[in-house]
Amino acid sequence: MSEKFNPAPPDKHAANPKQAAKADKEQSDALDMGLEGSFPASDPASSAQPAKSEPHRNRSSG
Repeated sequence: MSEKFNPAPPDKHAANPKQAAKADKEQSDALDMGLEGSFPASDPASSAQPAKSEPHRNRSSG
């Protein structure tokens, strides 16, 4: 018996843990920079841009 039984072998299709950790750190650093740039503020910074709103249209009464 040369190999030990492994009930949970590594997933060869899973994301690379080093790349995932690097992406998490980059996002965290970007959010920290946004927070530092907006301090003091009443609203927390967002890591995503809000969706653009449509201009207000006047309704014609009729």
